[in-house]
Amino acid sequence: MITSITVLLLAGDASIGFLLAVLGAGGSILLLPLLVSGAALPTKVAVPLSLLVVTLLALGNVGPYIRRRQVAVRPALVLGLPALAGSWIGGSVVKAGLIPEQAQLGILAAAALLASWLLLRPSAQAQPSGDRRSAGSPMALAGQGVLVGLLTGIAGVGGGFAIVPALVLLAGLPMQLASGTSLMLVSLNSLVAF
Repeated sequence: MITSITVLLLAGDASIGFLLAVLGAGGSILLLPLLVSGAALPTKVAVPLSLLVVTLLALGNVGPYIRRRQVAVRPALVLGLPALAGSWIGGSVVKAGLIPEQAQLGILAAAALLASWLLLRPSAQAQPSGDRRSAGSPMALAGQGVLVGLLTGIAGVGGGFAIVPALVLLAGLPMQLASGTSLMLVSLNSLVAF
C-alpha cells in the first residue's frame, strides 16, 4: 500500500528532475527540505542522500546540453575549480561536527533567498540575453565558485541555484548556456562534497 509520504516523495522527485533538466538548478534546494520535512530524515542522512540523487540527476541530464554545445568551458573552469575546493572544505567542516544541523538548514534557506533575489532584481533582467557581455571579472566568478562550493559542502546542495545566477550575472551567459554549464558543475561539485 502506498503511503502519503511515498506519494509526496514520488511527486517531489519528478518535479525536481524536471526542474534540474530545464533550469540546471533546483535539485537539492527542493530535495533536501523534502527529505527532512516530508520523509522525516535527519539532516545528517538527508544531506548525503540529496547529494547522491542530485549528482545522478545532473549526470543524466547534462548529455543533451553537451550534444547541443550548451556548456561554456571557460566560465565552467573559472567557477568550477574554486567550487570544488570550497566543496571539499565545507564537507570537511561538517564532517568534523563544527556546524550543527539547524545551522546547515538555515544556511540553505538564506542562500536560496539570496539567489532568488539576485535573479529577480530589475538589473538582472535589464538586458536581453543576446546583448549580455561578460562584464564580470574572472576573480568575481572564482570567488562565487568558492562560495558555491562551501554551500555544497555545508548544506548538501549541488549549488545549481547559486551557479546559474553566477553564470548569468557574472559571466553574462544566456540562460540555456548557463543551465547546461550548471548541470556539468553540479555533478562534479556534488561528487566532491559527497
